[in-house]
Amino acid sequence: MDGEIEPDRLEAKLDGDDDPLVVDIRNPPAFQQGHIPDSVNVPLSRLTQDVDEVADADHVVTVCPHGQASIKAARLIAAYDGFDGRVDSLHGGLTAWDGPLDVPAADGSEADSVADEGPEAPF
Repeated sequence: MDGEIEPDRLEAKLDGDDDPLVVDIRNPPAFQQGHIPDSVNVPLSRLTQDVDEVADADHVVTVCPHGQASIKAARLIAAYDGFDGRVDSLHGGLTAWDGPLDVPAADGSEADSVADEGPEAPF
């Protein structure tokens, strides 16, 4: 693991040309409630089996509700033999994230991107 990335720095990177791969490690129902746009869902319980899904990325940012489990996930990815990129954990997790979230539409269809208002983030 290379370290932690602050939410505002991650948001700036996602708005730029050098997008990191955001890996949300929550369970699928929590992920479907709302997640950082374009993130992928690889639950922590499946990460060891599915680490190949992220092995080709140059930069991975792991995400969880409060930033603790994502540190463990980042360390696991960094220790993987087939991974040689940078891996960070989102400091403070989704609780600290003030950027947009993809959330289900009112009718339950495809997710809509909306601005989040911090601690009310769904997880």
